[in-house]
Amino acid sequence: MCEPNVVGDWQEYDEHAGLRVRVHRLEQTEPPRGRDDAAEGLTYFSLRVTVENRGERHYGIHLEDGQIDVRIGPDGESAFIDWRNSQFIEGFDVYPLRRATAVLYAAGPEASLTQVDVQIQLRVDEEWTERRLWAGGIGLSEGSAHTGAGRECIAHQVSNFLRDQAEEGTA
Repeated sequence: MCEPNVVGDWQEYDEHAGLRVRVHRLEQTEPPRGRDDAAEGLTYFSLRVTVENRGERHYGIHLEDGQIDVRIGPDGESAFIDWRNSQFIEGFDVYPLRRATAVLYAAGPEASLTQVDVQIQLRVDEEWTERRLWAGGIGLSEGSAHTGAGRECIAHQVSNFLRDQAEEGTA
């Protein structure tokens, strides 16, 4: 992992031509089959992980529990993952020009949800890929001024950096 992606960004896998992944739709929501008793007093949120094949051959994809790590807040504490409500990608062949999406439900203290880091490690055709990281937060919108502890949160730092890099390249 060289640098984190912003939630919504696509990340290509050089070792698997045409394969890319993204974490997106990070939003506060209730799980479809009801709350887990262990999440008492916590705020639920969901996120999607989409794997897309833009290559010429199919790939066998695995994205199961243990391959997705969600950390929240400035201390990077582990979020509660609701495995019962979440939907994973278990041994699915993603053919060219097709996608597969996992939906993850998690929970944490509401004050910590402005900073959410999601780490993904895909298994492709029985090989492990490198871990990739996405940074974001609940309630963050493009260009909003969220500050924490006297400085911008990591999601805004990354977003601003990427925007500045894109602007430099277009000049």
